[in-house]
Amino acid sequence: MAKWKEMVSDFDSDMVNHPPHYGTGYIECIDYIEDFLTEEEYIGYLRGNIAKYLHRWRYKNGIEDLKKAQWYGNRLMKVVEDA
Repeated sequence: MAKWKEMVSDFDSDMVNHPPHYGTGYIECIDYIEDFLTEEEYIGYLRGNIAKYLHRWRYKNGIEDLKKAQWYGNRLMKVVEDA
């Protein structure tokens, strides 16, 4: 458990790739969601998040939201490439 807390503290300043509030358990939330959903459901989840961040970037978090959309896009590309 101590090792996990050490790993999480390394991510504290990275709100795009490893937001600390998504890694408070033994695995990151995104990994749990990927495991829990079917591949098609997971693709829909990723697409929905891409749309959300692209829609709100001007009104909420600016460049951070664009980076989050890119992060989800990269994750989607990996899923499609691995299929």
